[in-house]
Amino acid sequence: MNFIVILLHQFEEYGWPGGEPAILNRVLKSSPTPSHYPLNQNTAMVTNVLVSYLFYLLPIFFPETLWLGLPPILFGLAQFVVHGIVIPKKLGQFYNPGLAAVVLGHIPLALYYIYHIHSTGVVTARDWLFAILYLALFIVVIMSKMTFSWLADKASPYAFDDEEMKKFNVGEKLARLKK
Repeated sequence: MNFIVILLHQFEEYGWPGGEPAILNRVLKSSPTPSHYPLNQNTAMVTNVLVSYLFYLLPIFFPETLWLGLPPILFGLAQFVVHGIVIPKKLGQFYNPGLAAVVLGHIPLALYYIYHIHSTGVVTARDWLFAILYLALFIVVIMSKMTFSWLADKASPYAFDDEEMKKFNVGEKLARLKK
């Protein structure tokens, strides 16, 4: 279920209504070249497909290893901080692409998963420790360093096209905030 929710989350961010590249590069990072820095098509593909799929699919292949299943669940909960608090504050409106998947998918699934593993007594302190360490490693190394440092390129040939950057009318929303 969690893998399905992340697919819906990514579709909401990049497909319909889309606009995540503009939100990330213009709103969160204030990039002077938002069509390709720091997020570009290459960094988005590596982060959202290669890395994310591995992160979310490993628990499917190793379902008895709870410390592999907990980090994606906790990451889904943490998405509310970005989509429910940070972006709305900076964009001047509550809804943003990704929020519906967080509220309707990630949060309910996480609450049920955590309730289930505790009520059945299958989770241990060791699982929580490894899960938190793994999640921290994922957020710091993959989400922060790899996406916004190692793969970010001011001269990237993998720019998002104008149509993608206009989704969700991010430019218009930012202009209204400046007035």
